[in-house]
Amino acid sequence: MKNIFLDSDVILDALLNRPEFRIAALNTLQLAVEKRLNCATSSTAFVNVHYFLNKYDRENKMELLKHFRSIISIIEVDETIIDQALESEFSDFEDAVQFFAAKKANVEVIVTRNVKDYKRSTIPVLTPEQFLRTL
Repeated sequence: MKNIFLDSDVILDALLNRPEFRIAALNTLQLAVEKRLNCATSSTAFVNVHYFLNKYDRENKMELLKHFRSIISIIEVDETIIDQALESEFSDFEDAVQFFAAKKANVEVIVTRNVKDYKRSTIPVLTPEQFLRTL
């Protein structure tokens, strides 16, 4: 079973039903529901997802988050991850935090729509569509 890290953009694509991206995001999450895939995200990404669900005034945001939480593991962002991100050569601090959280969890791949933001990643980085084609 593959262990993957989901970046917040993929999670939001699924939970906000973003038309151009939702199918691949939902298909990826469905694999986790079916226990064919272990998905993880960082605690900061989870909080960011709540922020955006709130921003778009989703009435059922807490139910969505509870269901989502039931199929995903949360990686704690601690001072080590923050220190690693601060010292890294990533151009975007938030992406550095996500990378070091993924690294802490020993995932096999990071799934994001922002592949270009992970140029410094030592973990393979794929879009949801690319990831699904690997299965």
